[in-house]
Amino acid sequence: MNYNFQKTSNVVAELTISIEKADYQDRVDKALKDLRRKAQLPGFRAGQVPMSIIQKRFGNDVVAEQVQKFLSEKLYAYLRDEKVNMLGEPLASSKQQAVDFNAPTMDFIFDIALAPEFDAKVSSKDRVPYYTIDVTDDMVQQQVNMYASRAGHYEHVDTYQAGDMVKGHMAELDADGNILEGGVHKEDAVLLPTYMKNEDQKKKFDGLQVNTVLTLNPSIAYDGSAIEISTLLGIDKEAAAELKSDFSFQVTEISRYTPAELTQELFDQVLGEGRVNSEDEFRAAIRQEIEQQFAVSARFRFMADVRAYLEKRIGELEWPDELLKRIMRANNPDKDDAYVEQNYAPSIKELEWHLIKEQLADQTAIKVEQPDVLAVAKEQVRMQFAQYGMSNVPDELVERYANEQMAKRDAAEGYVSRAVENKLSEALKTILTLDEKTITLEEFNKL
Repeated sequence: MNYNFQKTSNVVAELTISIEKADYQDRVDKALKDLRRKAQLPGFRAGQVPMSIIQKRFGNDVVAEQVQKFLSEKLYAYLRDEKVNMLGEPLASSKQQAVDFNAPTMDFIFDIALAPEFDAKVSSKDRVPYYTIDVTDDMVQQQVNMYASRAGHYEHVDTYQAGDMVKGHMAELDADGNILEGGVHKEDAVLLPTYMKNEDQKKKFDGLQVNTVLTLNPSIAYDGSAIEISTLLGIDKEAAAELKSDFSFQVTEISRYTPAELTQELFDQVLGEGRVNSEDEFRAAIRQEIEQQFAVSARFRFMADVRAYLEKRIGELEWPDELLKRIMRANNPDKDDAYVEQNYAPSIKELEWHLIKEQLADQTAIKVEQPDVLAVAKEQVRMQFAQYGMSNVPDELVERYANEQMAKRDAAEGYVSRAVENKLSEALKTILTLDEKTITLEEFNKL
């Protein structure tokens, strides 16, 4: 067999592979023998069909199959051995002629998209900003308040104040202010007056005491919101939308939410038993949690700045546009040309960043292994739990959720990419010159 590799431009190559019968004949003979052992044709016992018949009936199909397998193996072996920096997959060339599988020699022509050549290596001469977000006492206090609030409880009180929850009996009134016979009634209706939209209706609850009766208009209180009225009164939204009546409201219970006290019980609940033993230690642990969360954001921003800096330094690259669009069409057979045109430019930007990261990974000799990917997945799971105030989640539960996520291909690819960037970030911080700046969270968010 013979290979002929020719670059037709800086970013496109044509590879012709010439195969002779002797290259694949052993494979064909073996495949035909295997087929003969299994073949069952009328008039012959299994395994006793003459080879001439097998050859006549299945020969062409077997040759085509074995040639394709042989070609695929040799194609990718060549590209690997010759270290061809290829983008996507090889595509059959438009020059390809119909193949005669009985010919002594067959030529297969492929179009190869080549990665553009550029240098993304970095040194101390390259300067990139690195931001550290200042963790303030107010941030720590807000987090303490959040944990205390989530661990709090309701207790009954006699007099209403803003934020309290009120329970009582509601009955629709007629135009004269009397209870309407056959009207809407609701036992144990629950109200949060603080969230009423009408200030006059809201003020009726100021200083309200248990067993007081007041007149309330739900339509006015909630600005005609059918959803809120139907939820309050237990009626369907269509009826709620038409309801304009006043209601009597007899208060049977007032409940006030009281945040948990900063005790050892709360510390253990939030952080794990015995991890801290005082309020100062609790606040220090929370500060550390916030710093770790901000460190993730800072790392993400740093890599974004590295990307922007290197893309600008490298400048405009040459791409095999038409060939890459053909590859995109081949990879998305259910999509039309409009999809390709719409998504091509964003895909090229991501491809450029991928190639830059490959060069940086080679320069820094980083190596990402399974434990690194699992660590990223576990970090993501912990952040998801933390959004619901669950910071003290057992390691075995976090690992189980992380492994479930890694079993999903798209999620796993994202974790691998993040693991690469995490290691790259740490390596690049030791090479680049960092313009370090400590800024507020508000300033960071504006970036």
